[in-house]
Amino acid sequence: MNILLLSEYILMAALAIFAVATIRITTRKTIAMGLVGVGGLSISVATLLILVNNIYGLQFCRDIATALVFLGPVGTIAFAKVLRGD
Repeated sequence: MNILLLSEYILMAALAIFAVATIRITTRKTIAMGLVGVGGLSISVATLLILVNNIYGLQFCRDIATALVFLGPVGTIAFAKVLRGD
């Protein structure tokens, strides 16, 4: 096993722990903490999907990760505008 593959597996484990932490942040009572948690979760899932693409060669993971990265901030901005009342 080469060192790059080992480091990718370690990064995947760290991202899984980060995803669990952001889920815990998302379940807080305030809306702001929910938005922060969902933003962090989408970043961790997108990075995890890119790693799966590199390790296993599944090309659709890259497309899903790109959509998550682009649509995550758009959804956050739209939700903030609805809450503000504009």
